[in-house]
Amino acid sequence: MTRSPQFSDEMWARIEPLMPRGGAKGGRPWNDHRRTVEGICWRLRTGSPWRDVPAEFGSWSSLWRRFNAWAQDGTWDKILTAIAGSPEAEGLVAVVDGTIVRAHKHAAGARKGGSTELQESSGRTS
Repeated sequence: MTRSPQFSDEMWARIEPLMPRGGAKGGRPWNDHRRTVEGICWRLRTGSPWRDVPAEFGSWSSLWRRFNAWAQDGTWDKILTAIAGSPEAEGLVAVVDGTIVRAHKHAAGARKGGSTELQESSGRTS
């Protein structure tokens, strides 16, 4: 499978200077940053599990480790800020903050011990 780049050369020129140099401490050198960032964006855009990221972006575990490290050290925020507002970045990444997602009204107020029917059938009473 051949992929077309998700980032134009102009957009990548804005992101590339933000990338950390070197690789993981004491480990192998990192894979190509552009391919990795595109793989992370693919995963965030599709919402698929990390293990389902296509192999053309590299190892899913490498993508996750790098995304996690960059999220913790602020690199990922810098990347998103650099591409924010760019018309070519529209639809590239969509992330939903779970703190604002509402649960269905029936998801609240359930009994902690399970349903009454299950308790009665097992001989337990509350």
